[in-house]
Amino acid sequence: MTSERVSIFPILLVNFVGTMGYSIILPFIVVLVLKVGGNGLSFGFLQATYSFFQLIGAPILGDWSDRYGRRKILLISEVGSLVAWVLFLVAAYLPVRELAIHGQAIKVFANTIPLLLLFIARAVDGITGGNISVANAYLADISTKESRKKNFGQLSAAANIGFIAGPALAGVLGATALGISLPIIAAIFVSLLSLGTIAFGLKDVKPKTSMPIAPERIRVQAILKLPYIPYFLVLYFLIFLGFNFFFVTFPMYVVQQLNWNVLRLGIFIAVLGGAMVIVQGPVLSKLSSRISGSALVIMGMLLLAAGLALFRSSSVFVLYIGLLFYALGNGISWPSFLALLANASDDKYQGVIQGSASSTGSLASIIGMVGGAFLYRVMGSAIFLVAASFMALIAASSYWLIGIEKKTN
Repeated sequence: MTSERVSIFPILLVNFVGTMGYSIILPFIVVLVLKVGGNGLSFGFLQATYSFFQLIGAPILGDWSDRYGRRKILLISEVGSLVAWVLFLVAAYLPVRELAIHGQAIKVFANTIPLLLLFIARAVDGITGGNISVANAYLADISTKESRKKNFGQLSAAANIGFIAGPALAGVLGATALGISLPIIAAIFVSLLSLGTIAFGLKDVKPKTSMPIAPERIRVQAILKLPYIPYFLVLYFLIFLGFNFFFVTFPMYVVQQLNWNVLRLGIFIAVLGGAMVIVQGPVLSKLSSRISGSALVIMGMLLLAAGLALFRSSSVFVLYIGLLFYALGNGISWPSFLALLANASDDKYQGVIQGSASSTGSLASIIGMVGGAFLYRVMGSAIFLVAASFMALIAASSYWLIGIEKKTN
């Protein structure tokens, strides 16, 4: 199946709507956690809960998408997100009452009823959170090798447009009299819109599988024996580890240390998304025709390292300079990396490879979220230097992509 026979617009729309719904949470989740009795560690554990359950669910959903089709699994994933948002809304209105729990270990991160409900919501969303990996597999199905870099760039751009709309919407709605409950209500409507788009606007395609599909465990073992795939999974892990040090610590840093509110944080994240849209649109389009994907990955990681190092500043001007470095680095490296992974993958294993990659990212997210929360408590803003070091390490480790790209294109 090629991109000429099936339009990529519906999957771009699904990615946009899904990312908008996800990103609505970013400006206010740390505020909500603090409101219902949590702290910085609670925030880290809450974010890690989603990743832990996605680690379990993503490869299963990816395998099911190979067996039963991408569209059905995307529907399951979106239903899980809708249920999670409803639980979020209930938690926002519940009175903050301490749980009758014996043992300080549990009470460190879930010591009230609404906070516990938030953990349940993130678990539900995580176990059904295979939409990104399935969307990647769907796009790989309908793209040729020649069009994959361009199409993955457009997919990332669509996600980043949603990444602009979500935080901006959360910032504006969170500043109203209804506070953080209004962004959650908006997220419920966005989730319903995504469900409708998948159900009525997305054409299902047959995955590129020419042989009977083995059990998921055997298929995961099979992909680990494929050339280059273990190397890609290691890089995937390191990239997500660096990303999540940033995502768990930056909101806490600006809210607790710089006294930012939901609106200011929402604007910052929206500007970040807007900058990445520009990079992953016209900028990446021009660069990808002149520079190899492997070189873009290496250059992007170095730019990310520079941006992350700047995020430890207390100057708003310096933070926005860091934002520009981060947007440029992310915008040229991540779509290029995904295209290289898709090209190196066996077509009949696209779903399970993308699902396994997503699980690898989830494992890194768990370590990054929890470890980042602990390290932030000890190191403060110096944690951004740790994240920057990871990106520099990835840039060095990406050298072998140059040879792989020549062999798989």
